[in-house]
Amino acid sequence: MIDLIRDFSPGLAVLLTNPQFAFIQLMNSLSQGMNLFIIAAGLSLIFGVLKVINFAHGVFYMFGAYIIYSVSQDWGAPFWVGALASAAGLGVIALVIERTLFRQIYDAEHLMQLLLTFAIVLIMGDVAKWIWGTDQYSVSYPEALKGATDLGVAMYPSYRIMLCVIGPAILLVLWWFAEKTRWGRLTRAATQDREMLAALGINVPVIYTSVFVVGSALAGLGGGLAAPFSSPTPGMDATLIVDCFVIVIVGGLGSLWGSFVGALLYGLVFNFGSVIFPNAQDIFAFMLLLIVLLIRPWGLFGKPEAGGH
Repeated sequence: MIDLIRDFSPGLAVLLTNPQFAFIQLMNSLSQGMNLFIIAAGLSLIFGVLKVINFAHGVFYMFGAYIIYSVSQDWGAPFWVGALASAAGLGVIALVIERTLFRQIYDAEHLMQLLLTFAIVLIMGDVAKWIWGTDQYSVSYPEALKGATDLGVAMYPSYRIMLCVIGPAILLVLWWFAEKTRWGRLTRAATQDREMLAALGINVPVIYTSVFVVGSALAGLGGGLAAPFSSPTPGMDATLIVDCFVIVIVGGLGSLWGSFVGALLYGLVFNFGSVIFPNAQDIFAFMLLLIVLLIRPWGLFGKPEAGGH
């Protein structure tokens, strides 16, 4: 039986006969999924509240990777200082973009929003080349996480284990803020009826700005955390934004838990698909997207759009 499977797919045969290898692929799926979740959560948050399809989210991720390179490698700061700088730097950039550009398109149709965000991608892409050039850079792993940890079944890189932990931690923090704080209640109210919220004396533009800053900061943080294994380089945002859109569409646009589950599914499909059918993993990811859209066009955790803005 194994021989038949090996003829069909050598990688699948290895998965079935080597538990250690299968476990490592599972961990790869989890760590990749959690890194993508951090980024996709920001994209989903922005759409869920602002109703803006932010195509520039990928270039925010790229800037986060470049910022951690400059802070940790050029300036010699600790890795985690660089990671926080990536989040803070994108928060500042997002603040400027939201106040000067995004406020003009909240009531515009999605096509206009896409055109504006695509223009931001082109501009920020050229700015990145102007600042950092076109070379490929490398970012060192944090000193405490350079080795591997014995998980019983196999040794696994400590840094990727950290990603498996930090992803759910960020999920819980975002959920707590959304469900248990006044900011979260006001944010949910803004998604339902912002005119009524404004009539009650709430500063809705401030809520929108805070959501855009937080979502963009998550993209910057995700870029900073990905930098050690995804070297900062021009164009690294192009593939990432496609991955994020697959994740948020599968999970449901605007759903935090949907982004989490979508990221996990994407990681599993991508990593196990690349083993079973090398160089065809992207096909499996888009097949997952197609199946979900056929069954639930609004995503696994999304809700059918009721109409209106």
